[in-house]
Amino acid sequence: MTNFRLLLTLLTGANVEFIIVGGAAATAHGSARLTQDLDVVYRRTPENLSRLTRALAPHEPYLRGAPPGLPFIFDDKTIKSGFNFTLTTTLGALDLLAEITGGGLYEDLLPHSIRLSLYGVECLCLGLERLIHVKRAAGRPKDLEALAELETILEEQGGVR
Repeated sequence: MTNFRLLLTLLTGANVEFIIVGGAAATAHGSARLTQDLDVVYRRTPENLSRLTRALAPHEPYLRGAPPGLPFIFDDKTIKSGFNFTLTTTLGALDLLAEITGGGLYEDLLPHSIRLSLYGVECLCLGLERLIHVKRAAGRPKDLEALAELETILEEQGGVR
């Protein structure tokens, strides 16, 4: 089970620049759907990559779904060489995303993000309108299933958040 509170506390405490997206963002906006992992889009500056790896390394990040024992070193070089990582950690499932379909990079998403307090932690979360847009663009069945609920939430909030 993913410990969202501890993951968010860990990342914000290390001053990692990230935006919550995906199912956790939907939940933050009021969705009743259950999500199993924390999806974040992270800023890819050298400083932020270092903060990210220092924060997560003690929590044994490993590629989710990879065979046990596969060599994987979670460090700045690995993150810089890759882009999107689906990880397991001792705190649960974490998807580190450099870019998302329909939304782009951290810098592209930043103007469409809002500051929220989640589990007592102040962090950035993708705004509801942009979340709807990226879920529609992703086009996966689970994203399309979530759209009706998210659009209803948006409508109840007066169409803009």
